[in-house]
Amino acid sequence: MSHTFRVDLRGIIDLLSHHLYSSPRVYVRELLQNAVDAITARRELDPSCPADVTITCGSTLTITDTGVGLTETEVHELLSTLGRTSKRDDLGFAREGFLGQFGVGMLSCFLVASSVTVVTRSSRGGPAVQWEADSSGNYTVSVVDGDVPIGTTVKLNASRGNEHWLEADVVRPLVSDYGDLLPAAVTLDGVVMTRGERPWDDEDADLSEYCEQVLGFTPFEAIPIEVEAAGLTGVAFVLPSGVHPGTRQTHRVYLKRMLVGDNVEGLLPDWAYFVRCVVDASAIRPTASRESLYQDEMLLAVREELGEQIRDWLIRLDAIEPRRAGELLAAHHLGIKSLARSDDEMLRLVERWLPFETTEGAIPLRQFKRKHGAILYIPDVDEFHQLAPVAAAQGLGLVNAGYAYDMELLNRLSALDGPAVARRVAPSELLAALADPEPAIETALRLRLSEGAAALDRHDCDAVIRDFDPVSLPALLISNAEQQRKLDTEQTAEEVTDPLWAELLGQLTAGTGSSRPEQLVLNCRNPLVQRLARLTDPALVELTLESLYVHAVLQARRAMRPKDTAALNRSFLELLDRAVGGK
Repeated sequence: MSHTFRVDLRGIIDLLSHHLYSSPRVYVRELLQNAVDAITARRELDPSCPADVTITCGSTLTITDTGVGLTETEVHELLSTLGRTSKRDDLGFAREGFLGQFGVGMLSCFLVASSVTVVTRSSRGGPAVQWEADSSGNYTVSVVDGDVPIGTTVKLNASRGNEHWLEADVVRPLVSDYGDLLPAAVTLDGVVMTRGERPWDDEDADLSEYCEQVLGFTPFEAIPIEVEAAGLTGVAFVLPSGVHPGTRQTHRVYLKRMLVGDNVEGLLPDWAYFVRCVVDASAIRPTASRESLYQDEMLLAVREELGEQIRDWLIRLDAIEPRRAGELLAAHHLGIKSLARSDDEMLRLVERWLPFETTEGAIPLRQFKRKHGAILYIPDVDEFHQLAPVAAAQGLGLVNAGYAYDMELLNRLSALDGPAVARRVAPSELLAALADPEPAIETALRLRLSEGAAALDRHDCDAVIRDFDPVSLPALLISNAEQQRKLDTEQTAEEVTDPLWAELLGQLTAGTGSSRPEQLVLNCRNPLVQRLARLTDPALVELTLESLYVHAVLQARRAMRPKDTAALNRSFLELLDRAVGGK
C-alpha cells in the first residue's frame, strides 16, 4: 500500500528562515517576483496588457499585479503544493523567461505573516478565486462574486513581532533595491519605485553617478561588459584607490532584472579584486535562496570572459592613455602583477609602467634596463636595503624583488627575453666590485684582525678588508646562504643519535668549501676603521671588532641569535665602562 508524504508547514517555514534565506526581507523580493512572472505570462497572450504592480502598506501589506491570474485548479496546483516546478511548466509558467524556479516563493511570506490571502482572476477566463492560508498549513479556496479585474492581489497580515516588516519605511527601500530594474511600473503608496531602464542601456546616462548611488564610490573607469552566452550585460567599475589584495570584491547582480544581491561573490577572477560590477543576466543560475550564484560551468565561463574583457581594457588604456595606465598600476599593482604572471601583454604593461624599488629610486623595469642593461635583483627586502647604498655608491644597479610576485615576473622576463635580461645577484658579486685598500692600512688592519680574531670566531664570521663608499658605513655584513645551510646541517648532525641519519647528513655537507657563512667587510675609508688600525690594546681591538659585527647585523636587519644579543649587551656595556673611565 503506497502513502503520500505529509509536510509540516511550520517546520518548512523554520527551515526557510534559519537555513535558506538570510533575512525575512526576501519576502518582498518573492512577492515582486511572482507579480512580474504573472505579467510576463499574460504578455505572452496579450502583449498590450498593462504591466503594473501596486503596493500599499498599513496594518497589512497588499500587492496587486495586472498579470495572468490563476484559475481555481491553478490555485490548488501552484499555491498549495510545495516545490511543484514541473507542474508550473505544464500550466504555462515555463521557467525560461521567468524569475522563479523553485516553487517556494509564496512560503517566504509566512516569515513575516500569520496569514495570507490571495484574490486572483485568470485572463484565460473563469471566476475570481480567493485562497486563504495560515502559518499552520491550513487553507481554503472559494469563488468570489462580483467584478474582479484580471490579475492577482496578495494580502499579508503580520505575525506577532513582525509588524515592522510590513511598514512603509521598511518596505520602501526593499522595493527600491529588488525592483529597481524590473520591466514593470512598481508603485508603493502612490510613488513609482522602479526606473524601468537599465542605466548602462542609456548612452547618455552618467554611470559614475550611478556607481556613487549603488556602490558608494566614484570609479576610476566604467567599463561596459557583456557575455552573450549568459545574456549578461552591465558595467565593471574600477576602484579609484588601492585595496588589500586579500579583499574579496562583491558585485551587484540582477537575474532577469530582479536583484539577487549587492554582495555576490565569484563573478570575476580573483586577480580582479580592484573591480566591482553591476550586471543583469538571464542564463546564470541562482542558488535556491536566490541570494548568490550557483557554481557551474556557465558561471566559470562568465568569470573567464569578464576577466578577458577587463584585461583587454587595461591593454587599450596603456595604448591610448599611458599616463592613466600608470596611475592605475600604482593604485592596483598587486592585482595587475598577479595577472602578469601568466599574461605576456600584461607583463609588458607592468614592465613599462609599474615602478619597482631600485637603487635608482622607484622606476619601471624598462627604464632601469635602459640605464643598466641587465636587471640584477635581490630577492630579499632586508638584504636589498642593506646592500643598496653600497651598490649605488659603486655605480651598480640593483632591483628589490622581495615583494609579492616580483620574482615570478622577473623570471618570466628572463624566459621571454633571454637569461641575460634579469638574474639574481649574489652578495659575493657586490664584494668583488669593491676596491682593494691601500697596502699600508691593509697591513695594519690584518695585524689587528689577528689580535682580535676571537671576537669574530665566536660568530662564525670571516673579516674582509675593502675600500668603498659610502664613507659613513664602517662595516657591511654579507651572508653566504650555502655555507649557512652547511653549518645548520652540521649542527643537526651533531644532535642526531641515529647513525644512519648522521651519515646521511655528513654526506650532504661533504665536498663544500670551508669558508664561513658570514663575512664582515671592513670599510677602510671609514674613520672608525682607520682608528681601529692604529689601536695597540688587543682587548680593545677585540671589543671594537665585536661591536662592528653587531652593528652590521643590525644594519642587515638579520634576526638576532642569542649569542648576537649577548655580544650586543657585552660590547655596549664594556665600551660604556671604558668611556666613563672604568678601564
